Amino acid sequence: MDIDAFRQMVTKNPKGFLGRYGLGNKILQEHGSVEEAVEHLTVATQLEPTHAASHLALGRALVQLGRNEEAKPVLTAGIDAVLSGRSNGGKDLVPDMQELLRSLG
Repeated sequence: MDIDAFRQMVTKNPKGFLGRYGLGNKILQEHGSVEEAVEHLTVATQLEPTHAASHLALGRALVQLGRNEEAKPVLTAGIDAVLSGRSNGGKDLVPDMQELLRSLG
């Protein structure tokens, strides 16, 4: 899907976490506004706190903005959701989240 399709999804259903995650992630992929991506990914993690990919994308975006202290609990929550079994998948993302978390000190 292109970025406009994701924007339409969010417009039609602002409380749909997949649209929010998709839009935030697509913005990052296309090197758009990291601040806008953070906004959508934050909503995605609030709507679906166990979606590991949302946590990883948000953590990466926050780090890009130099907001490392904000990224730490986001990444920790994503890891915890997977390791506790609350998330539906995402085990493959845990090493990336752990590595990013370690790099933040």
